[in-house]
Amino acid sequence: TPNPRVTIDGTPIDVYFSPDDGVAASLLDLLNEAQSSIYFLAFSFTADDLGDAMRARFKDGVDVKGVMETEQIKSNAGTEYDGFLQAGVDVRPDGNDGLMHHKVIIIDKQIVVLGSYNFSNSAETKNDENVMVVYNPEIAAQYLAEFERVWGRTKAP
Repeated sequence: TPNPRVTIDGTPIDVYFSPDDGVAASLLDLLNEAQSSIYFLAFSFTADDLGDAMRARFKDGVDVKGVMETEQIKSNAGTEYDGFLQAGVDVRPDGNDGLMHHKVIIIDKQIVVLGSYNFSNSAETKNDENVMVVYNPEIAAQYLAEFERVWGRTKAP
């Protein structure tokens, strides 16, 4: 695959399309390198490898928090929700009457993963999806503010 990186006004951005670009491997690299925090908003999260990577970073002291769509937690076979709870990760069902349709990971308050890509095997191997990884603390701060807004509407499980 060609290098997916473009740089706009000094901000590196990686652009991926699944199923062809091996998105999960790139996301695993980012997660495994997280130093301080991983915050995520996930409509559907069933990818064991991504969940395992987040739990491993949590075990190593990285602050990991997430909000997942309530309906998907209830109906989605293989959801990572229970595994997060069992590992002690503070993950919560969303408090939105509609769908919490975000697919976002914010790493170390500097890197934002966003796009149509659910954290699932279907997104990785079957569906046509897009993912951007933006390396910019100002953009990360805006996504962090949205994370905090969505988080503020949840209740601890």
